[in-house]
Amino acid sequence: MSEARDRLALIGAGPMGLAAAKLLAEHGIGFQGFELNDDVGGLWDIDGPRSTMYETAHLISSKRMTEFTDFPMDDDVAEYPSHREMKRYFRDFARHFDLYRHYRFGAEVLSCEPIGGPNDGWRITWRDNGGEHVEEFAGLLIANGTLSTPNMPMFEGEFTGEMIHSSAYRYPGQFDGKRVLVIGAGNSGCDIAVDVIHHGVSCDLSMRRGYYFVPKYVFGKPADTLGGAIRLPMALKRIVDGTILKWFVGDPQKYGFPKPDYKLYESHPVVNSLVLYHAGHGDITIRPDIDRFEGKTVHFKDGTHAEYDMVLVATGYKLDYPFIDDTHLNWRGDAPHLYLNCMHPERDDLFVLGMVEASGLGWQGRHEQAEMVVRYIEGLRAGTPEARALQKTKAEGFSRETGGMNYIDLPRMAYYVDKATYRKAVTRWIGKLGGRAA
Repeated sequence: MSEARDRLALIGAGPMGLAAAKLLAEHGIGFQGFELNDDVGGLWDIDGPRSTMYETAHLISSKRMTEFTDFPMDDDVAEYPSHREMKRYFRDFARHFDLYRHYRFGAEVLSCEPIGGPNDGWRITWRDNGGEHVEEFAGLLIANGTLSTPNMPMFEGEFTGEMIHSSAYRYPGQFDGKRVLVIGAGNSGCDIAVDVIHHGVSCDLSMRRGYYFVPKYVFGKPADTLGGAIRLPMALKRIVDGTILKWFVGDPQKYGFPKPDYKLYESHPVVNSLVLYHAGHGDITIRPDIDRFEGKTVHFKDGTHAEYDMVLVATGYKLDYPFIDDTHLNWRGDAPHLYLNCMHPERDDLFVLGMVEASGLGWQGRHEQAEMVVRYIEGLRAGTPEARALQKTKAEGFSRETGGMNYIDLPRMAYYVDKATYRKAVTRWIGKLGGRAA
């Protein structure tokens, strides 16, 4: 194999791609990075061509629980950093670890096709200002993110006002003088609803199901920094954390929020203190699910209706890898079925990085995923028994590392894992793969 064909192709320069690039460089594995934007940062660069960021967006996890361990955020960065601070953080990260030289920026990957049989490498076609290019690589690492392709549901009837997905929202001024309905009450939906309250004429929030709300601060500290020193059984953890939520959040149902029909931690909670504050002040009206549209009138499933100038649909995103055929990714249901959410059961030249969600996983948890993959590639090339053992394990069949959790059946939960169970499995393999070649 030529030196060029020994290299790997890495798609994406967001946090996951940067973690992988750093580790590949540290382990001396040749690769070529591709990034559509003209700089690093992924969706955290609000000016990026496919960014879904909005001006008021901040992390919903605190900086110390999110940052890369070997590159902590500066002390003067806010506990819940804005997207602008995050954009700066990732650019500093790329400079610190000398990653820019590994990337082609302004490069859109158009297709990834296997050259021959399994593990024979990939033919990558990409486009930049110089036109289209084709090159062959020994392997492919996909890290293009999970939050760029809108999940737009179908509605009965037609809304004749302005309708946008939250991915098209950028500035609160978009709501000036408008009666706004926000559909979907996840973290983005609730954040955006607070913007509407301050800029629109009125704000209604349509919810299909109930959510558990977590305040950003508990006892004066970021909520996600509390606990963790002692790992409690989930049944006991629910009791403890549920009691804390009652103390600090109260009963959202008294403001009109529907009661969750699932247990705490079976779906991602909403980390937002302000939406409950405004609900308590009468600044927001909670509505049920949509029945149909009729002009500017929205009919709800409880028989009520109201008129709006704008409908903002905050129904999340769907996994999308437009440059590669789904058949290559071992799709099952709403997501690729991959060992530890990243390894193909049969191929050793294809990895999907960052397709993992868990409460509190942070970027360090994703860094560990990348480290496991890089050490595995290194072990395969060296012929270590540990790498062969992992190869055998992933080929024998596996289930997602849910830790026994019964996550609700939603597309966004299709790649959700239990943090402790997942990290234990990943770090165990990292430890094994750190051994010497046989």
